[in-house]
Amino acid sequence: MDQLLALEARGELTTSHVRLVADAVGVSLRTVWRWLAAARAEGRTGARQRERFTVTPQLHARLVLWCGNAAAVHRELLAEACAVGGADDTNDVGDQDHEGAPSPAAVPSLATLHRAIRRDLNPGQRAALVGGERARRRHDVHLRRPRQWRNACWEGDHKHVPVEVDLHGELVCPWVTWFIDCAHDVVTGVAITPHTPSRDAILAALRTAIARDEPDGPYGPIGGLPALVRIDRGKDFLSRTVSAALGAFAVPVHDLPAYTPHLKGTVENLNLCAERMFFASLPRYTHAPTASVRRRDQAKDDTAPLTFTAFVQLLLDWVRWWNIEHTSPALAGRTPLQAWLEDPTPIEDPKPGQLWAFTLEDDGTARTLTTSGVYWRGRYYVGEWMQGLADDGIKVRIRYLPHHTHEIEVVDAITGAHLGAAHLADAASDEQRAAVRRTRSAEQRRLRKALTAAEKLRTERFAAVTTARTPQPLQALTAAEAEDELAAADGRDLRALALPGLIPHTPLPDGWVMPRPTSQTRRNPSDQHPPQPAETDPPR
Repeated sequence: MDQLLALEARGELTTSHVRLVADAVGVSLRTVWRWLAAARAEGRTGARQRERFTVTPQLHARLVLWCGNAAAVHRELLAEACAVGGADDTNDVGDQDHEGAPSPAAVPSLATLHRAIRRDLNPGQRAALVGGERARRRHDVHLRRPRQWRNACWEGDHKHVPVEVDLHGELVCPWVTWFIDCAHDVVTGVAITPHTPSRDAILAALRTAIARDEPDGPYGPIGGLPALVRIDRGKDFLSRTVSAALGAFAVPVHDLPAYTPHLKGTVENLNLCAERMFFASLPRYTHAPTASVRRRDQAKDDTAPLTFTAFVQLLLDWVRWWNIEHTSPALAGRTPLQAWLEDPTPIEDPKPGQLWAFTLEDDGTARTLTTSGVYWRGRYYVGEWMQGLADDGIKVRIRYLPHHTHEIEVVDAITGAHLGAAHLADAASDEQRAAVRRTRSAEQRRLRKALTAAEKLRTERFAAVTTARTPQPLQALTAAEAEDELAAADGRDLRALALPGLIPHTPLPDGWVMPRPTSQTRRNPSDQHPPQPAETDPPR
């Protein structure tokens, strides 16, 4: 239409131009001439905009206040119209002119309000009214990073396994820490802990991910030094130990903003696939669907759980299957291992002898190797390599994996040469550790029971009310019951403070005689008062 107006302004517009446009857009010649007349008279080149009700910022704020409840907002608008304009104004609510738009002076009908919300707010904005930012993000579109080469970028994350396993008689849900190569979706390293993981699990997973000395292991020839590691803002991932371990090999760590799982979609997809393809098939899966509307009660599940060792073996077997046998359309029907091996990018491995130390922390103190071993944190550590070296004043340094105090690595304090590993000299047996765990569990149960009983005494229940008034407490005490309970409490306190063993008994007075138990002298049960002691000895 703009081109026709330009031709008309230059005096070059002909019927052939108008007919050409009509044929192109599929309308009649008269329709195009009518469009030109409307453009000259009204200055518009499109359809006439109908006046309609729209969602203003003020109305959007009301919707946010009522969590997307349009009916509540409509009732509020009606109440305000009645308060301001009187009841006569409310009679025109929903009145519309001949074009269907609501009257400017009237409150729109509920149907008009619903149409305006659907028209002016997209699905993500409507979901945010009810569920907030978490619900809005479900409607976002995320970009894909271009595929790179192997070891160009790794992503790491923790995964809480929704499966209960048996660990020394207790049911625990393990945690998995793993790293995956973003270019070929191959799992490079895994570490499993029965508790919440920390930096030691990350370092153990990194060690298995970088090392390639186990061609028959669950990772095969996969490994090497990555060019970049992408993680989230977890405190364990951002710890000084992890940064120093990767910084020693000049590997940068890219920490992503908080609550942005879509920025590390490769490892998040691995977490989802592991739960749907592996964890869901294991016994005592906590996210299994139920036939009841109630939440699953795991305490009533009588299925025999897997042991922690069996679960670890099954998980490593699944990782091997994922790398070697699982095919993906994103890899053109290849397995992750095939895509890895077909990539011609050279792999950079750390020098021999460096990998054992890069995941360990340095104690920072020179210690003397004695006949009892190496003294560290109040305990002695010994190793077979120490034979013949003790009691010669050799200075050593300690390197250890965080939280793994059962084993340490010993290096020469002067040359830095690795001497060997040392183990705890007097480690407790499995039975002793189990007994200690049982004792700790019993103490926890005793404390939990006491706290529960105290909470019941502390919590006061009130009767339900149907009007705006102060609720009445239930199980009210009488004044006599309250005095008796307070008196009993005071008596308990006095008995707790009493120390009868410190005050010896005084000797009996001279005029008292100890009663002599005989079969003839028996007290009548009907007597109300006990017999009084005699003042003098009875006649013999």
